[in-house]
Amino acid sequence: MSTIDGLPPLREVIASHGLSARKSLGQNFLLDLNLTAKIARAAGDLTGADVLEIGPGPGGLTRGLLAEGARRVLAVEKDSRCLPALEAIAAACPGRLEVLNADALAIDPLDHLTPPIKIVANLPYNVGTELLIRWLTPKTWPPVWDSLTLMFQREVADRIVARPGSKAYGRLALLAQWRCDARIVMHLPPSAFTPPPKVSSAVVHITALPAPRFPADPVILERVVAKAFNQRRKMLRAALKGLAPDIEDRLIAAGIAPTDRAETVDLERFCALARGFES
Repeated sequence: MSTIDGLPPLREVIASHGLSARKSLGQNFLLDLNLTAKIARAAGDLTGADVLEIGPGPGGLTRGLLAEGARRVLAVEKDSRCLPALEAIAAACPGRLEVLNADALAIDPLDHLTPPIKIVANLPYNVGTELLIRWLTPKTWPPVWDSLTLMFQREVADRIVARPGSKAYGRLALLAQWRCDARIVMHLPPSAFTPPPKVSSAVVHITALPAPRFPADPVILERVVAKAFNQRRKMLRAALKGLAPDIEDRLIAAGIAPTDRAETVDLERFCALARGFES
């Protein structure tokens, strides 16, 4: 670990490589190595696990993951300017860090990893939600990853862990909580980043369950939930009327009042409603 400790401070790395954060890439660098180590620890025991990191930038979190004992880290970085800084970390940890200069949305980095797999990242703001949805909706379940420890804008983090009846409750909460446990483990102010974003951030730890909490076909459940929240101000008998002519009867059979709105219906009843469309 001393080789990691011997690397220069991140501010020096950024200055020497000219790594000014680019808004177009959703970059906000986290330079406090105490914070990056804390995020790495929030992912649990990393020893014996391969770790996927998206958008490592100059490598602050990468250092934390390696220092916390990750068996191997695969860092996917779109910005080629960051590669020399990451290569210096790789040189300090022979055989434990692989860097892919690629767009995380254009490849399947999980193909490059060996289970058990944990995903830990300060996700670029402009792709974070899309990546999360991909990881939550694989073709088969349980997924190849064991857990996700991800930093998002505070608003997105709140949506992931939201409960029925709150303004943040919606599709993202249902998608995450149907087959996972999700909780916020850290809050970070804008001042923790360079440059400071306009919003606060939070780290969410998501653990995959062996099976969904309630049975439902994932395609049907997504269709029902999407339609319900697409017009969340409407009563469900109106929001879902296009799904079936007898939608009121189907809602009642699932334990949902036709006059309920989507934000008041819990996961169990949405799954019951989705099962009513299976045939």
